Amino acid sequence: MPEIRKFLGDLVMKEEFHKHTTKTLEKKYIPKNMKKKEGEYKRKKILLTWVQPGLAGLMDGSVSTLAPIFAAAFATGDTRQTFLVGLSASVGAGISMGFTEAIHDDGKLSGRGSPVKRGIANGIMTTIGGFGHTLPYLIPHFKLATTIACIIVFIELWAIAFIQNRFMDTPFFRAAFQVVLSGALVFATGILIGSA
Repeated sequence: MPEIRKFLGDLVMKEEFHKHTTKTLEKKYIPKNMKKKEGEYKRKKILLTWVQPGLAGLMDGSVSTLAPIFAAAFATGDTRQTFLVGLSASVGAGISMGFTEAIHDDGKLSGRGSPVKRGIANGIMTTIGGFGHTLPYLIPHFKLATTIACIIVFIELWAIAFIQNRFMDTPFFRAAFQVVLSGALVFATGILIGSA
């Protein structure tokens, strides 16, 4: 066994030497503006592969599930039934959006990266977006559950506007106006239909 230990030690030393040589050559031959371009490319790739599909999913999950959840809440007044509708809407939307994101663009022409990664990001975030305001309906008291769900919707919509501003360079007030307006319209639709 001492021979194997020595062999592995030699490999580690060679690897360290290669790392040091690579860093030295990079400093000597790669211009600083090229490193900056590489950094920008990596950032853009992460945005296109993970952040943008995840944000689209979060927006869709948060907004599109408002109508069925609150329609069920106001139509039935039953927190258990509302929870089941919200759970099915959230999971169903997550599956649908995840597959749609993965299938509609293989990433080769658009440069948006792996369709599987984009589909996973989109699907999971869509489900999370709808699940946030579904969870309060585990509480058996209808008014308390609905109040908490409304507060969560408010937080979700503002969080989406913040993420758009932070990662997608959308001016905050424009993002807030778009997200809050669309959320308010869908929310009102759910309440009107559920109360009819």
